[in-house]
Amino acid sequence: MNREQKKTKKSHGKARGKWANKTEYLLVVAGNVVGLGNVWRFPYLCYKNGGGAFLVPYTILAVLCGLPLFLMETAIGQYTQEGAVTCWRKLCPLAQGIGYGELTIKLYGFSYIVIQAWALLYLIFSFSAQLPWAHCGNSWNTDNCVDLQHSQSNVTVGNFTNTTSAATEFWERRALSISGGIGELGSVRWDLALCLLACWTFCYFSIWKGVRSSGKVVYFTAVFPYVMLLVLLIRGVTLPGAWEGIKYYLYPDLKRVAVLEVWVEAGSQIVFSYSLASGTLNVLGSYNEQNNNCYMDTFLLCLLNSGTSFVAGFVVFSVLGFMAERQGVPVDMVVDSGPGLAFIAYPQATALMPLPQFWTICFFLMLILLSVDTHFVTVECFITSVSDLFPEHFRRSGRSEIFILLICIASFLIQLPLASEGGIYIFQLIDFYACNRTAVDIMAVCQCLALGWIFGADRFYNIIEEMTGTRPCFYFKLCWKYFIPVLTTGSFIVYMLNYEQMEISAAYVYPYWAHALGWVMSMSSILMVPLFAIVQICLGTGPLRQRLSVLCQPVEDQTGQNTKTGAVETDEGLKMLEVSEPEMS
Repeated sequence: MNREQKKTKKSHGKARGKWANKTEYLLVVAGNVVGLGNVWRFPYLCYKNGGGAFLVPYTILAVLCGLPLFLMETAIGQYTQEGAVTCWRKLCPLAQGIGYGELTIKLYGFSYIVIQAWALLYLIFSFSAQLPWAHCGNSWNTDNCVDLQHSQSNVTVGNFTNTTSAATEFWERRALSISGGIGELGSVRWDLALCLLACWTFCYFSIWKGVRSSGKVVYFTAVFPYVMLLVLLIRGVTLPGAWEGIKYYLYPDLKRVAVLEVWVEAGSQIVFSYSLASGTLNVLGSYNEQNNNCYMDTFLLCLLNSGTSFVAGFVVFSVLGFMAERQGVPVDMVVDSGPGLAFIAYPQATALMPLPQFWTICFFLMLILLSVDTHFVTVECFITSVSDLFPEHFRRSGRSEIFILLICIASFLIQLPLASEGGIYIFQLIDFYACNRTAVDIMAVCQCLALGWIFGADRFYNIIEEMTGTRPCFYFKLCWKYFIPVLTTGSFIVYMLNYEQMEISAAYVYPYWAHALGWVMSMSSILMVPLFAIVQICLGTGPLRQRLSVLCQPVEDQTGQNTKTGAVETDEGLKMLEVSEPEMS
């Protein structure tokens, strides 16, 4: 790289900003990867798929897929100092569609801020003298409502005929005021809309100065959830019946290890909880100094993520065990996941404790802060990637703040339907289709093919060694080139073979047009990869082989600064691409 290029890169790096110190980077990444999935999904998957036996496929796939992908994406960002799209422009221009696909997924991911709004609404109600989901004396309750006092008798709420719990009615009839279906959006819930506005306002002021502001916010938002988790853990394990719940959580059913779907769900949990194949790690790594030891950071952050998931299981199932004992029912009758756990089961359980308001406030504060980090990092990564595409427009003084403000305002207005009476149907549709494992699996495979085969795994090894002073273990290369593409493709095939249409409950079936819309959202990110590759090939000059050769070469090679490392693998990647040449020409 000549002096002029170094000067340009240096000035561009200053414009983008850097983490003030290593602690900020670790806290931001930790806050991003440790999110709601650790609390409301991992414990349930562990219970559902063999208890302690689930840790076998989870650990194996964390080593084979989680760690290698985490290192790959972090090192890509740190080396290129670019966002999700422009990093591929430097490494393998043919693969820029991966970045555009990840940006599309991030746009859909903005919708998860509505979970913060729900949690904020519950937090406000938690300051009531009597928790509204603990009794049936509210205006929204029906004649079929059963409060906690009745549910502690010899039979559980679920065994009454045509009855619902007070917590369920608060969630469905007060918090959401759920309509009859996705075709009946109804009116916007003003209180929920105000909560949504508050969440977007906090998001803006967390990132409006880029890493200079977000790096400071995480000192509170990333650390405080662990304080709450510790408080809830101590309280949970001291409750009567807690260890019966923990037994359900960890009791090993070794037969489940041989079930293929268990391995698929373990892999899916790793990809989502580690924030893999989404472009997030690329962007966060790009704010590091190039001599940062991202190799050791990978082990530390992945261990922190999985350890938090494991500990969260004790927090959740100790409380569920307590609730099951109070109601005189087996633990499996009160177990739930996702929104059902966070907004029905757990609030109902805390309402049974002494000082219920305090424990409910602790729980929802933890939920809000867990989701806050993940969301503002998602938005910042999107904005950074777009700014890196057009630095001459967005890197000027004052323009970045205005751009972020416009994104936040537009996102709030677009998401107002999520605060309507039919908003839960829209959210579930986006969650099931737009941000599902289909798109993420495709992105993961494409990343490994582009870096492991076209750019060259050996070449990338040398880059990591040059940056960190440590050469990665040989198994990372095997994972990038073979294990991850094969395992991820297998996961995708199993998912498609076992595909079932989404349903929000047994009583409601989505119309066909909603499923069609869902697949459009899903394909909108996947198709970015081949479409951008085809467009770039068509816009190139010369024979097809020459166009592919140029598009498969890093920018440094195209400017005459060729490096010999990894050349053999690059040639192998070109030979793979040449197979399609006769058909395309």
